[in-house]
Amino acid sequence: MNPETLNLHLRKTLSRGRVAQSAPAGCPEIPLYLFDPSVLEGPLSHDEAQAVVAEPAYWSFCWASGQVLAQWILNHPTLVAGKTVLDFGSGSGVVAVAAARAGAARAIACDIDPAALDAAAANAELNGVQVELCADWAQRPGHLDLITAADVLYDPENRPLLEAFRASAEQVLLADSRIRNLANPAYDKQAVIEARTWPDLNEFEEFNKVRIYLARGRL
Repeated sequence: MNPETLNLHLRKTLSRGRVAQSAPAGCPEIPLYLFDPSVLEGPLSHDEAQAVVAEPAYWSFCWASGQVLAQWILNHPTLVAGKTVLDFGSGSGVVAVAAARAGAARAIACDIDPAALDAAAANAELNGVQVELCADWAQRPGHLDLITAADVLYDPENRPLLEAFRASAEQVLLADSRIRNLANPAYDKQAVIEARTWPDLNEFEEFNKVRIYLARGRL
């Protein structure tokens, strides 16, 4: 996957958009093609700003929770080694790449955004690993050992995913910086780790505290 494909995706909403290879501070072992902030030397035009807000390229940033979850996997490879792992809402693909690097038998990036899947493919190739792509949660593989997800609970309507994940895999590994209390006793908090979105979006400090949860699945 050529990074120029990612540039074409970015330019649909930002004519000056491009990606550059960088290593997020929260998981420096994994280089990624991410948004190049140097293109924003001048202010956005009204039309550019409107386009970016209407169709944000979430995949072109490595969010704090994604970094923390990826590094957690690299630090705890037994969680994924030899297993089939699906990363839900994969974005840049950093967590799927981490799973592949840590020895997963199958690492699957699942996202409804075609641009995100292209990003996951490009970042997997950059890291010299194989990552499978899944464009539809409903078409996921029948057997999953582990589901990973980072910052997918920002919308309250997504809360049912907590039980859907547990019903679909042996274990669930979740990272979240938006919800202070999951209100679900099945999810055991493992740690709270600080990180910042890369490139830095200067988000509120509360969004820089990432909580890691682990749950048993197969309800």
